[in-house]
Amino acid sequence: MDTGVARQPIADIAKYIENLESTQGQSKEIMRQIINKAKSDPKKIVFPEGETEKIIRAAQVLVEEGIASPILIGDQKKIKKKMAELNIDLDVPIIDPAESDLTDRYADELYRQRQRKGLTLSEAQRIMRRKSRTHFGCMMVHMGDADTLLGGIDTHYPETIRPALEVIGKKEGLASVHGLYMMVFKKGVYFLADTTVSIDPTAEELAETAILAAEKARMLDIEPRVAMLSFSNFGSVNHPQSKKVKRAVEIVKERAPELIVDGEMQADTAVVPELLEGFTFSKLDAPANILVFPDLSSGNICYKLLHHLGGADAIGPILMGMNKPVHVLQRGDDVDDIVNMAAIAVVDAQTP
Repeated sequence: MDTGVARQPIADIAKYIENLESTQGQSKEIMRQIINKAKSDPKKIVFPEGETEKIIRAAQVLVEEGIASPILIGDQKKIKKKMAELNIDLDVPIIDPAESDLTDRYADELYRQRQRKGLTLSEAQRIMRRKSRTHFGCMMVHMGDADTLLGGIDTHYPETIRPALEVIGKKEGLASVHGLYMMVFKKGVYFLADTTVSIDPTAEELAETAILAAEKARMLDIEPRVAMLSFSNFGSVNHPQSKKVKRAVEIVKERAPELIVDGEMQADTAVVPELLEGFTFSKLDAPANILVFPDLSSGNICYKLLHHLGGADAIGPILMGMNKPVHVLQRGDDVDDIVNMAAIAVVDAQTP
């Protein structure tokens, strides 16, 4: 408008951006809905890898769009220098564990948590001050100095989950934590679980995965329909693995009777209406939008093939079952991916 290129005045830039994104496919539209939900009540989100260029750029977007209040962990001089090099003027908290007033208090709390698991006070101090910025960030969330954590852009997946489990822990009563991916296609959205954590889940853990995935779908204003997947259709194969999935369905129905769930069923039965119609007794009155896999191999392989060969946008991993929200980035995520995951983390932190 300033240069005269725009032929018509744009009164509402934010609405204009939303209209543009709605023409670019369902992925953009869904993420804009999630981002708007995050903006309605922004939360403090801590990034353990605050010196990373992508994190700094993402933090700038989060501040400018009002999605979250970022906290960067790292060497203040290095971060300020990187900001100057990137021509970014960003006024956010930068915390260096080696110099922070919070470090001793966090070390004392870590020692209290882990003293009967072999951790000494001096080791707790070393972890907090120098060894693990992820431990420090998780402690910020645990102690209420931040609302959620997002990390892992430069580390392996377990290097983020392990500190989170040690400091924040899983919700009481759960057998384990679980991983979820949101796969966005041009014509629909599917949630796939467990894709990142439980290698060979029990029937109990599969049931937990289904219930937690349904909660996340509702958190994002999507009504869940759950299919528990197998190589068997409703008892067509008598095998311990299919029986495990069948038992998981029974557990889900006992614990969440209001949830639309069925199985064990094959993947095509779960998503192809014509095939599903052949099973008139099924609780699924429409194709499933949550697919729970019988093991990590099948879930992990499937989401990667759908992403790289099927053209789906993969949003995740979304970590489920933690006492407080912690989420993990993939190595190689770009700035948009970080912003999207930050929005999901904020919405997660908004949920009681």
